[in-house]
Amino acid sequence: MKYSYILALGLFTVACNQPTAKEQTDMVQLITLDPGHFHAALVQKSMYPGIDSVVNVYAPDGAELNAHLSLIDSYNARPENPTHWKEVVYKGPDFLEKMLAEKKGNVVILAGNNKLKTAYINKSIAAGLNVLGDKPMAISEADFQLLEQTFADAESKKVLLYDIMTERSEITNLLQKELLHQPAVIGELEKGTVDKPGIEIESIHHFYKYVSGKILRRPSWFFDPAQQGDAIVDVNTHLVDIVQWMVFDTTIIDYKKDIEVQQAEKWPTALKQSEFTAITGAETIPDNLKPFVVKDSIINVPANGTIHYAINGVNAKVTALWNYQAPEGGGDSHYAMVRGTKANLVIRQGKDENWKPELYVEPAVNDEQFAQDLQATIQLLAKKYPGIGVEKKENNWKITIPDNLKTGHEAHFADVMQRYLQFLKDGKVPEWEVRNMIAKYYVTTKGLAIAKQQ
Repeated sequence: MKYSYILALGLFTVACNQPTAKEQTDMVQLITLDPGHFHAALVQKSMYPGIDSVVNVYAPDGAELNAHLSLIDSYNARPENPTHWKEVVYKGPDFLEKMLAEKKGNVVILAGNNKLKTAYINKSIAAGLNVLGDKPMAISEADFQLLEQTFADAESKKVLLYDIMTERSEITNLLQKELLHQPAVIGELEKGTVDKPGIEIESIHHFYKYVSGKILRRPSWFFDPAQQGDAIVDVNTHLVDIVQWMVFDTTIIDYKKDIEVQQAEKWPTALKQSEFTAITGAETIPDNLKPFVVKDSIINVPANGTIHYAINGVNAKVTALWNYQAPEGGGDSHYAMVRGTKANLVIRQGKDENWKPELYVEPAVNDEQFAQDLQATIQLLAKKYPGIGVEKKENNWKITIPDNLKTGHEAHFADVMQRYLQFLKDGKVPEWEVRNMIAKYYVTTKGLAIAKQQ
């Protein structure tokens, strides 16, 4: 991946990887606050021109901090394209107060326990610091209200608040979006109904998994909805974002006028105590998870949720699911159905796809004219995405994608960082991004509130 940015934070210019002393003071300087999720480390899996290699970390002492530093060390030590981050760590119960007082940087990276994340964001913005936060940035309606106010505070303080939306970089999502806006292929987007929505997205994740080649050790709080948040407000953040970005692109969405959350449901995933131990390393179930225990040792984790909503009249359904472990050879998976008057656009990631996401076009009428229109469209798109093609699969069509465009989830964090750095250079996050982030968190937190009433 090429990084050709000459970056600015309203006042700086950096033209090389080894800045002068003057340039050093003008660089983006990262602060990592309380890293409790591996996404905090993935932001640093690559180096970036214009970002200081020294990163100040503020966190309580413990296993989560150690796991974060271990991942950074592994990136520094890898034989191919090693990074050269230097982590300067402050450990102590007053880590937040210390960070706000010292301000040894200008961009706060937040990925961890979500219970206080919205408050951390709010305090960082109030202190005049930019924030790049992992999803979710709000896990309750009260959090949403504080987050909405924080966006207003960021505007008045002239600092930038943005969340990490990696799924926009997945090539099948990009091509599904491109084809959605090609009338020769899809016709018109079906607005659908609650029972048969125009857009339906489902994401399946797994508690026991590998990250950067190692088994991921999750903290016990990850299973507590008061700290991690129900899945309906966690993973669904990505799915709601994809709907807005794919259908409406840069159109501003006003959640008060343009969105109707119709219904929502949530249900648990049952984990055996042995499975919980394999994931967390904890031999016993902590007290905060005891309310979710049934039959003495089964934890009913509030891990699954669906939201039905309409956005500018288009009916959408988003579902987040969590299982213990992926099937043999598999991993996290994604399904997305976009219904059109001429054809449906479908992403599948099952056994038939070797557990890799693939994009299919399923025409209503598979005649010669449709074949010609589809092939002509793909040829045009190949100018932007070199190497893509199309092949017949029984009555449908598969979009063929070269391996160099299949960069993978972990690589997408660098794409998000580049996007954010460009915003810093411009001095603002585009208004549509801000308004649509607010709309997104309205959908997820309102969905949770409705699901709790069921």
